[in-house]
Amino acid sequence: MSETTTSLVPLGAKTPTTHDRVGWTALTALAPAVWGTTYIVTTHLLPEGHPLFAAMMRALPAGLIALLIARQLPRGSWWWKSLVLGTLNMGAFFPLLFLTAQQLPGGVAATLGAAQPIVIAFLAVAILHERLSRWRVAWGVLGMVGVAFVVLGPDAALSPLGVLAGLAGAMSMGTGVVLTKKWGRPEGVSAVGLAGWQLTAGGLVLLVPALLIDGVPDELDGAAWLGYAWLGLVGALLTYTIWFNGIRRLPVTATALLGLLSPLVAATLGAVIAGEALTPIQLLGFAIALTAMLAGQLPSPKQRTRES
Repeated sequence: MSETTTSLVPLGAKTPTTHDRVGWTALTALAPAVWGTTYIVTTHLLPEGHPLFAAMMRALPAGLIALLIARQLPRGSWWWKSLVLGTLNMGAFFPLLFLTAQQLPGGVAATLGAAQPIVIAFLAVAILHERLSRWRVAWGVLGMVGVAFVVLGPDAALSPLGVLAGLAGAMSMGTGVVLTKKWGRPEGVSAVGLAGWQLTAGGLVLLVPALLIDGVPDELDGAAWLGYAWLGLVGALLTYTIWFNGIRRLPVTATALLGLLSPLVAATLGAVIAGEALTPIQLLGFAIALTAMLAGQLPSPKQRTRES
């Protein structure tokens, strides 16, 4: 028997009730909703031109705090697994996210990010050997269209580097999410501990490049420290603890569809802070994306028929 089946808490040992699943879905949705604040915090509070330093500050301090809280270190294969997951979910994803935002208009970047549920649906087939859920792929495509309606404008332009970075970011975190589902969580390790391992690993991967390439910003005022604190403590430590708990208990493709909340929250905050009214097309996009997100949480009609 493999290590995965002997050392991990069995994911399917207890089938969650509908009430439990609704509760965990609502809680897990808080993570991408908070991630939607990243763009506004970055543009309004953080020093410009230091994406690697910002990524490192988001991951490493939060990871070290999580380790102090959990008082648990990886054992055995979880040293390299933590490094792989931390690199995919944070160490590579965070800089790619910042690079995409720098190279592309926010709308294009958000639309590329909304492709992540589709990426995860196919990765679940390749890595988890799940049957392809055409139902959730279809809702993922519709959700991406809805996000595009919300965030794409007439000034949208395509930078090849930005597009590649956006797709690489979606692939990086998508792979990290699916491997998190595959490897589960070691028995006796808390969700905070698992998040701490990954955040610390991702932060350490970023440490040297951040200091050599970006360096420390010349001026770090109170607003910058507030921004780093929000992104690290709330946008990383709290949200990834919630997110990994949700991945453990919910279908991975359905959970990925919750990520549609991130660009929607970002667009809403942008409209509120800029004082701009949302157009009818944007409101339609909100309705489409939210419908796709909610419908994607449900089993397909064929599955409901089999279960009835």
